[in-house]
Amino acid sequence: MQKIKFSAICATLFLVVVACGKGDNAAGNKSSAASTGGGEMIKFVTTQDSQPLVIKAEFFDTPAAKEFMTTGKNSYIGNADAIAKGKKVFGLYSCTQCHGGDAKGLVGPGLLGPTFKYPKDATNKGMFETMWHGTNGGMGAKGKGLMDPTDAANGITVDEALQIIAWIRSHGGVTGNE
Repeated sequence: MQKIKFSAICATLFLVVVACGKGDNAAGNKSSAASTGGGEMIKFVTTQDSQPLVIKAEFFDTPAAKEFMTTGKNSYIGNADAIAKGKKVFGLYSCTQCHGGDAKGLVGPGLLGPTFKYPKDATNKGMFETMWHGTNGGMGAKGKGLMDPTDAANGITVDEALQIIAWIRSHGGVTGNE
């Protein structure tokens, strides 16, 4: 009888501990925190109004994306292959039409720094949030599933966003990992 009570208490404690991390956040959305081998997902916020930005954990599907998800650090900074891919994707998604071929700005703002239209863009996390979800200033969301609401597969991936950021950072003195 005591073994059954002990087992029931242990099972209850286990369920309580597991359930503690599965609440809703202040916006009423499921928490964007996800347990990964490397730790808990950092909190992303929108550039428009600093509301929670929920991004599916499965979108962080490469080693660089997984590191970014838990640390906010872009491991592609200084990586020549990633920089070349970032430049290509920057052109494919017509970023050049607003930000210019060298990211110094045209209709849209320059992205090189050291000053930014959105000061948070001095960090890779901030620039990622701006790119992923868009701005109030005219730039639409570019993130997968947000760029085209009728096609969940359309838009840049987390990995592509990190490569674009690496290309942008290769032009100036700001790495965003500071």
